Amino acid sequence: MHLRAAPPRRLPPQDTAGLDVEEQRAQWVTWSVGGAAGVVLVALLCLLCSRAIF
Repeated sequence: MHLRAAPPRRLPPQDTAGLDVEEQRAQWVTWSVGGAAGVVLVALLCLLCSRAIF
């Protein structure tokens, strides 16, 4: 007995312009969070180094 698989369904159309906007927004959020984490780490490093010197 041989069964035939159903043909694949058609995918819905993609909104490429909307996807580009969302990708840019996500990249901006990523860079913002990374920058904020970098500022905090530099501040902590400066604080620790100043405590070690004095």
